[in-house]
Amino acid sequence: MNVYRVLIADDHPLARQAIRSLLDGDALFETVGEAAGGEEAVSMCGNLQPDLVLMDIHMPDISGLEATRRIKQHYPHIRVVMLTVSDSVADLFTAIQFGAQGYLLKNMDPDDWMHYLRALLDDNSEVSRQMADKLFHHFRGGAGADASEPGIGALTPRERELVAWVASGDTNRQIAERLVIAENTVKNHIKNILDKLNLENRVQLTAYAVRQGLTHIGHNRGGK
Repeated sequence: MNVYRVLIADDHPLARQAIRSLLDGDALFETVGEAAGGEEAVSMCGNLQPDLVLMDIHMPDISGLEATRRIKQHYPHIRVVMLTVSDSVADLFTAIQFGAQGYLLKNMDPDDWMHYLRALLDDNSEVSRQMADKLFHHFRGGAGADASEPGIGALTPRERELVAWVASGDTNRQIAERLVIAENTVKNHIKNILDKLNLENRVQLTAYAVRQGLTHIGHNRGGK
C-alpha cells in the first residue's frame, strides 16, 4: 500500500494537533511536517517533498490559496487539499484553478473527514460529482470561459463525450458502461485529455467542462 507523506499547514497549533491525530490513526498517511504559515509551507515543500499538503486557507503571512499557487508552480507533483470552515464556492474555484484537489471542512465529523480526504485523493471517486455540482452552479451564475484556454475544438467528439461524463461526476467504471468500452480505455482517454488541455486532475477537468458548456449536469442522468 502506498503511504501519503503529509505536510500540515495551519496557523493554529491545536488545529494541527487535531489533524495529526486523525492522520496517525490511518495507515494510509504519515505526517512528515507542520507549517504555521503559507510561506513556511512553501519552503517546507522544497525540503520535505511531501506527497500531500493539507492547507488552511486563511493564514497570517500569505493565504493558503497563494501558497498553493506557489507550491503547484514549483512542485506540481505535490497534491494539495484545502482546509476551511466556510463552504465557499469562490474559494473552491480559486483553489482548483491553482491546482488543488479540493477542500475539507474543518467542522466535519472526524470519520466523514477521513472518508472525504481519501475520496479527494481518488480521482475516480463519487466526490467529484459534488464538486461538479458546485462548479456548475458557480459558472451558471456568470463566470465565463477563459479565452486563453483551449476550446472544445481541441478535443475529438469521443473526448468531448468523455469530458461531459467526467464533469457529471461519473466514475471511470460508469463511463465505461455508458460507452461500452473498457475501463482502462477510459483511463487512457482521460490521461490524454488532461495532457492535451494542460490540466492536472478530474476536478480541473470538471471546471473546464462547465466553463465550456460541455456537461450533462442538470440533464436526465437515469439512462445510459
